[in-house]
Amino acid sequence: MEVFLIKAAQLILSLSILVVLHELGHFIPAKLFKTRVEKFFLFFDVKFALFKKKIGETVYGIGWLPLGGYVKIAGMIDESMDKEQMAQPPQPWEFRSKPAWQRLIIMIGGVTVNLLLGFLIYTMILFVWGQRYAKPEGIEGGFAVSRTMRTYGFENGDVVIAINGKPLESALDANKHILLRDAQQLTVRGADGTERSLSLPDSIGKTLFVRGERSPLSVKIPAIIDTVIAKGAAANAGLQKGDRIVSIGGEPIYYFSDIPPALTMAPENTPVSVMIERNGEPMEVKMTLGEDKKLNVVAPQSENPIKLNHRSYSLGEAFSHGVAYGYWVLHDYISQFKFVFTKKGASELGGFGAIGSLFPEQWSWLEFWHITAFLSIVLAFMNILPIPALDGGHVVFLLYEMITGRKPSEKVLEYAQMVGFVILISLLLYANGNDLYKAIFHK
Repeated sequence: MEVFLIKAAQLILSLSILVVLHELGHFIPAKLFKTRVEKFFLFFDVKFALFKKKIGETVYGIGWLPLGGYVKIAGMIDESMDKEQMAQPPQPWEFRSKPAWQRLIIMIGGVTVNLLLGFLIYTMILFVWGQRYAKPEGIEGGFAVSRTMRTYGFENGDVVIAINGKPLESALDANKHILLRDAQQLTVRGADGTERSLSLPDSIGKTLFVRGERSPLSVKIPAIIDTVIAKGAAANAGLQKGDRIVSIGGEPIYYFSDIPPALTMAPENTPVSVMIERNGEPMEVKMTLGEDKKLNVVAPQSENPIKLNHRSYSLGEAFSHGVAYGYWVLHDYISQFKFVFTKKGASELGGFGAIGSLFPEQWSWLEFWHITAFLSIVLAFMNILPIPALDGGHVVFLLYEMITGRKPSEKVLEYAQMVGFVILISLLLYANGNDLYKAIFHK
């Protein structure tokens, strides 16, 4: 219960910061352009609010439904669907009476603030805490290499030292480059110290994702079970602490990182042959995997610790590196977004439970700000998507108006808003339903 409360507190604080600043991104330009803002709410006040107070022409408040927040701008077709106001003649202080360029600035204000906030937080993280990285020689014994990577010439014990001719600053960044960043030519150093050049196809990221190889290069952890989780597939098959897994469905297992892709290829609800060693003796067991394709076992602690180096930054250095770091976070998120449209990606779509699980079990300001910066950049990207009811949907209509000189009718905007609202609610229900399903059936 304590862990849940710590994670929940971090989630609520992070979302509160992001939502308030996002809405300020709309609020401030609206006020600068003398547009009336009727409400400014953190969370949604469906039927009632936990707190509200009117100051000037704006009601400020906190709702009870923690799914975001909003500002209600006079004369704008938004989630409030205030048709009565829109039926009245336009007033000078209303959104619809302002020039298109002013309305555009108001609409992109929230996304802009979230993007800049992410860059700012990363800058301050580097300035206050610096950055940890691992030199290739700091990876004792090299990495364990996934099955797919071995088909392209990689070997256990390899460490990537350069990608596309550019030296890798941290050996730990190799997975991000391989999965999400056009890594085609790699220079690796083998366990014997020799260097060689290897090539990867453009489709390597999607291939690894579908096969469940999220960490194609990982720390070497022997495939020896440390703990068997009750009622899981391994427990039902009779596996025990200390068993070494040799193969799954005929696929050889060298390290713990080989287990997830082997399970991904194994059939569901069909007995799978698992070869193990128990007390030095080979043994075969039959295991039936559930829909989650997990063994439900805990790996031993790594026997190959990674030596980390620390780099400090001046404020100027932190700014340039922080912006660059934020750019790559955005780039990688957009790159992996295409995986959502695969069957596997759709099944892993998560809601607030998944977001909450990102936060550590013990409060850490460093981790809190890292995750908040990431969520801020994700929020900026998601909000600028051209979906009606999101900021990006409004931007599309405004750009259409500015290019053609014709303003879409209010009926078109109303219908688009309703369609967008249905899409968002459906995605919200699906994502959080996924969280609930996993919590109940995939423990």
